[in-house]
Amino acid sequence: MSSHGAPIPMTSSACGPLTGEARVPGDKSISHRSLILGALSVGETRISGLLEGQDVLDTAKAMRAFGATVTDHGGGEWSVYGVGVGGFAEPDGVIDCGNSGTGVRLIMGAMATSPISATFTGDASLNGRPMARVTDPLALFGAQSHGRQGGRLPMTLVGAADPVPVTYTVPVPSAQVKSAVLLAGLNAPGQTVVIEAEATRDHTERMLAGFGAEISVEDTDEGRVITLTGQPELKPQKIDVPRDPSSAAFPVCAALIVPGSDVLVPGIGLNPTRAGLFTTLREMGADLTYENERVEGGEPVADLRARFSPDLTGIEVPPARAASMIDEYPVLSVVASFARGDTVMRGVKELRVKESDRIDAMASGLRANGVAVEDGPDWWIVTGQGHGNVAGGATCASFLDHRIAMSFLVLGMATQKRVKVDDAGPIATSFPIFEPLMAQLGARIQREDG
Repeated sequence: MSSHGAPIPMTSSACGPLTGEARVPGDKSISHRSLILGALSVGETRISGLLEGQDVLDTAKAMRAFGATVTDHGGGEWSVYGVGVGGFAEPDGVIDCGNSGTGVRLIMGAMATSPISATFTGDASLNGRPMARVTDPLALFGAQSHGRQGGRLPMTLVGAADPVPVTYTVPVPSAQVKSAVLLAGLNAPGQTVVIEAEATRDHTERMLAGFGAEISVEDTDEGRVITLTGQPELKPQKIDVPRDPSSAAFPVCAALIVPGSDVLVPGIGLNPTRAGLFTTLREMGADLTYENERVEGGEPVADLRARFSPDLTGIEVPPARAASMIDEYPVLSVVASFARGDTVMRGVKELRVKESDRIDAMASGLRANGVAVEDGPDWWIVTGQGHGNVAGGATCASFLDHRIAMSFLVLGMATQKRVKVDDAGPIATSFPIFEPLMAQLGARIQREDG
């Protein structure tokens, strides 16, 4: 089933050139953090361009449950009247985070050092994902968690009455874990230190500084060391959310593989900890250019122009780049199917514990559509067929995963036979306007009776 209703099967068929502007929604990572830090500040934070996908709407609902006043003014304009660091109230009911691993893990961090309890749940996909990677470091602050076997949701988190500051080395590259620890450190006395061997997306650090927290980032021999001084009074902000590079990946990748395409995606956030996909595509020979580069709200932004690229070549993606494009590997594997030669992706074990096992989901679906794929615990290799040579014709399982569903719909835009996705309903969690936006560009995506 879909995460929020009955399955919505869709098919995607070969189409003419994709052309025009693709105004994708606001950045999901920044949208989540805007709501949470707004709720932890004192006064009113105004947010423009908030992503209004289900994941972010669930976070907005959660912030209301913890006592913040969250108002939708229409057209992506929102306000959050915060309760201050340590000011969260105990929610009356269960906090349902739907499909969002980012939402639940960041919210757990934000409440873990307040003397309150909250019970968290989600959809079938989220309830199957591991939470120990977050609850283990939160326990160091003094928080206690009680969940299902294997540290899974539903789970009750009991916040620390007398939190202590923590020094924590993140065992695997994870912006969610890093952010949860930093958010917990806000209400702990003294300095909380997070050390990460590989840099992950740094929106939390940037936004904490913007809200007035005392935070420093230093590159050392042991890795990236982030030091946060606890118990600040965060100051409300005006936030303009840039467009989401992870959403932009889908029209961009579609344009690269559909003959004659020329698509402009304006106002995309190009934070260097998020832009690994675009670097990789250019190394493969993609006709992908940045126009009107600028800085908005402390984040680098540009307009992306993607044109059909018939001579793509498979490459070995540097493992060190994985953290900056971890959500984009599924759609990269689609582009790799139309390249010539092998595209090798290593150091990507995080893909196995996302909304689905994304390596297995994509490998199975690509093979069913005539693409050769090898995979292992933390690697996979896609052998490209070259432009025009991918057969298609199969039905692919989305496994309640929005990025898997969108990736296979992009695949079908350039295969010899149409590609069907068994349930595209989860797309609404991150990219609610995907269907009409792609249709406006010229894609042929149709809903089917279940």
